[in-house]
Amino acid sequence: MSLITTHVLNTTTGTPSAGISVALRSQDGTEIAAGSTDTDGRVGELGPATLSPGVYHLVFATAEYFGSLAVEHFFPEVTLTFSVEASAAHYHVPLLLSPFGYSTYRGS
Repeated sequence: MSLITTHVLNTTTGTPSAGISVALRSQDGTEIAAGSTDTDGRVGELGPATLSPGVYHLVFATAEYFGSLAVEHFFPEVTLTFSVEASAAHYHVPLLLSPFGYSTYRGS
């Protein structure tokens, strides 16, 4: 199982956001893994089972998602930056998304 997973919910419609491309990148921007949200808005396998401690980024291609819905939007992509600790067993990083805003948290 991946150390990193994510889930995207469209807070405008209250539904999962399917088909969003997501990239996991190291602090220097090197792509480690990539995936796309499924019909439940989840990417369950995104990268390796372990990562070295450090700073990582999840990059969500929101322009393509909102474009496919023909919805005006403000953020062409969302980048979430977070730290991985040596003792961590799993990181679930959800994104709550609307056309003009977003929020996130460390999930379980």
